[in-house]
Amino acid sequence: MSRTILDVHVLQTVPPSNLNRDDTGSPKSAVYGGVRRARVSSQAWKRATRRAFEDLLDPAELGVRTKRGAEILATRISELEPSIEAPEALALAAETLQAATGSTIAVPKRKADAAKKKGENEPPPESSYLMFLSSRQFDGLARLAVEGAADIKAFLKVKSNKDWARRIADTRHSVDIALFGRMVADSTDINVDAATQVAHAISVHEVENESDYYTAVDDHNSDAEPGAGMIGTVEFNSATLYRYAALDVDLLRRNLGEGLREDEPLTEPVRRAVWAFVYGFVASLPTGKINTFGNHTLPDVVVVKLRTTRPISFAAAFEEPVAKDITGGYLRTACERLAAYVPDIERAYGVDDTTTWLLRVGAGTEKLSGLGTEVTLPELVDAVGAAVAGRLEPGK
Repeated sequence: MSRTILDVHVLQTVPPSNLNRDDTGSPKSAVYGGVRRARVSSQAWKRATRRAFEDLLDPAELGVRTKRGAEILATRISELEPSIEAPEALALAAETLQAATGSTIAVPKRKADAAKKKGENEPPPESSYLMFLSSRQFDGLARLAVEGAADIKAFLKVKSNKDWARRIADTRHSVDIALFGRMVADSTDINVDAATQVAHAISVHEVENESDYYTAVDDHNSDAEPGAGMIGTVEFNSATLYRYAALDVDLLRRNLGEGLREDEPLTEPVRRAVWAFVYGFVASLPTGKINTFGNHTLPDVVVVKLRTTRPISFAAAFEEPVAKDITGGYLRTACERLAAYVPDIERAYGVDDTTTWLLRVGAGTEKLSGLGTEVTLPELVDAVGAAVAGRLEPGK
């Protein structure tokens, strides 16, 4: 059966930076091809992509991942029915959220004890782990809570009402939930399988972390106090990264649903999500130590392939680490590697039904010319969205 798979490959050069640090503060790394590489975790780039959605999509199409879902739901309840006071709204929210997700929503003992010692009011209830719910799901649960506000516990004991709460939590997923998935530990039946897979970004060459020793002067020191007010070190590296993500468009469509509004084509939700994902993944950047290093680069190369079989990463092109060019730099050689590897592996495996788009910047990327249709980023996201929508139309 033919599938619709989108592969996104990126080469991006990043100057001295610490995009994603480990528990000791060092930039993350990994051994690949026998040498140490710079690494940025998939979690870091997924979060950067999700944050980019805030500038690309309507808030109603997005979700919130938080332990404090009861507070969000309580706010929606009060907005829907202003006569419900805040404490009552919070209690309604906790009961409704509990019924919808099967999770315990309660005040954390540590926070309750701390508030009691200080003589403060009891803090709001929370779930014991991060929950991911869409804006539309919060709205639906708020309407249900208002309907059962007279006696919410008795209302939710009625099987049909409890089932409805769970259906609300399991339908009309937001774009970010549909793309990146959701795990509800207490109710696996409302989990959402992620439609996208994001690889850890790795440098195409060997990397050694460096250390910056810094001092900070106290502005109020007098001439008699010449010493530094603070000293420290911060680790960093610089790298040409290979980034990769795969998107299962068929699964995305199942997660999102079709034609959420009567005035839009059935494929519009998926087209919009694909558009946002490609734009967000390509243009986003994790913000670790960004104020220290200001490493705001954009990719030098983006290759997007629309496939009908399975995802294919090109990381193997860099299993042997790239050596720096005779004039310095790794990008030109990385492009040469990719230009040779992609046709080789697709020919060897008989992969000849892909559509390819190429975004490239500068003379160092010329070897990739001919790999696909050359486009700008706005042209790329529009073309990919239209191609995906075309493949998903009824009868295709």
